[in-house]
Amino acid sequence: MSKKEVLLTYEGLRKLEEELEYLKGEKRNEIADRIKQALAFGDISENSEYDEAKNEQAQNEVRIVQLENMLKNATIIDEEEVDTEVVSLGAKVKIRDIKSKEDYDYQIVGSTEADPASNRISNESPVGSALLGHKAGDTIEVEVPGGKIKYKVLEIYK
Repeated sequence: MSKKEVLLTYEGLRKLEEELEYLKGEKRNEIADRIKQALAFGDISENSEYDEAKNEQAQNEVRIVQLENMLKNATIIDEEEVDTEVVSLGAKVKIRDIKSKEDYDYQIVGSTEADPASNRISNESPVGSALLGHKAGDTIEVEVPGGKIKYKVLEIYK
């Protein structure tokens, strides 16, 4: 099984490390306490609280393994070294929808930390991948589920 490279900013790395620490510490302890309480009810063969806690424990352990693998395969994007001549991973970019004349600011990040609600789009998304390699002033056309959208790259910054 090949290991997929995980591209992260320093902020993304910090968030994954914090989540891992929480799951290994506080969350594991909460689940262990719930299992102890459920066992105190007696017969576990028909104990839904016990079953629920054991399922949550399994899900927690799976997520811990996922996070450890992501961190092991992480490549950090040093935002200080981001090239502002062309759109690249880690860069922030201001684009304009040519039709609606609306401007959008995005940071291009790896898929692990993509969060469109926070204006962080994946380099693998239609818009993110179309922007890569373009300069300020370039016009790009992006195929999205609703058709084609044209954007003009207004600015590339850190």
